[in-house]
Amino acid sequence: MKYIWNKYKSTPFVIKITTGFILGAIIGIIFGTKIGFLAPLGTLLLNLLSLVALPVIFLTVVLAVNQMNVTQLGRIGGKLIVYYAVTTAAAVLIGLSLALWFNPGKGLTLPVETVEKPVTPHISDVLLQIVPKNLFAAFTSGDLMSILFVAVIIGMAISMMKFSADKQLEEYGALLDKLLVALNTMFYKILSGVLLYAPIGVFAISATAFGSQGVETFKALLSFTATFYVGIIILWLVVYVGFLKYSRTPIVHFFKQTKDAYTTAFFTSSSIASLPIAIDAAKKAGVSEKTANFALPLGAVFNSDGGALRMGISLVFAANITNLNLSVSDFLLIVVIGTLLSIGTAGVPAAGLVTLSVVLTMFNLPLEIVALIAGVDAIIGMGGTASNVIGDIVGAAVVDRGERKKLAKA
Repeated sequence: MKYIWNKYKSTPFVIKITTGFILGAIIGIIFGTKIGFLAPLGTLLLNLLSLVALPVIFLTVVLAVNQMNVTQLGRIGGKLIVYYAVTTAAAVLIGLSLALWFNPGKGLTLPVETVEKPVTPHISDVLLQIVPKNLFAAFTSGDLMSILFVAVIIGMAISMMKFSADKQLEEYGALLDKLLVALNTMFYKILSGVLLYAPIGVFAISATAFGSQGVETFKALLSFTATFYVGIIILWLVVYVGFLKYSRTPIVHFFKQTKDAYTTAFFTSSSIASLPIAIDAAKKAGVSEKTANFALPLGAVFNSDGGALRMGISLVFAANITNLNLSVSDFLLIVVIGTLLSIGTAGVPAAGLVTLSVVLTMFNLPLEIVALIAGVDAIIGMGGTASNVIGDIVGAAVVDRGERKKLAKA
């Protein structure tokens, strides 16, 4: 038994998690909805990852910010936002182009069920939501934007204390910094234990997803799903690899070192839960600890390339079902609105649903189409989440390379 356990622990994480996913898919297809009793095992994994993710996000951002001055913080943040805008716009364009070529949705009809239009947050509500009413409210609600806000202001306060002319403030700042480093190390230790359970949780998630939706659901929307994944491949090979080449980052080494991050994101469909693993993977790929700790949580809030790609395809899919002819100006509007909405709602729960519903309403398309797409939501979400995570790491790598060159010239 000890030999089996040691063998399990020494097996590469990617092999374990991939095996869990494949076995789960086979079991789910064979037994169908009868396999639903495994669902709690999958939920347990997501709960464990979320339990560790929020403290790790908070601590890593605080530690990253208290090592930077305000000028450097603003410069890195500005570069990342520009990167997110460019990759998100590229994702929408890729989605639109492929959808116009493959024409998914031809011959399909609307489902009988209806979907209520979700409430789209007003810009003032989003801004006010960033600032929590008290320190613990952000953590109890799980609001990532509020957690990031609290982390940034605490990190800046500790930084000012550490570099203060007042000797006592300097000592307090150094003490707080050591405490946060120790807490961060502790949570990463807990995470290593959670990852030993991850293949079992992924097995359960895969089995219940395939068991409840079945192969027929995927066949019915095969064109939509295939178009989406062709878009994912183009996004990775053209956009992400292009940015890596631009920053002179070793491409093969980069994807090899980050495989744990994008495979975990793919199999769990949760970019937030995958965030601690993504931060660790970025460091392995050569991104400095300071940049990784700041850029990855920021990307989890503002970057949603997978969602943008999906939205571009979904709109053409909806137009094909309803026989709506879109003009060139309509497509240009889709790119602009899609980019803004994907960046603005990346941290909002059910962000893909909110974004898609807003754009469908804008073009007077029926919201019932969301229900049709929901049939392949699980498998679409996997690729989209993996793209969001790898896109965040690429952005961190590109910005980090630029910062190093700037320091080298100084």
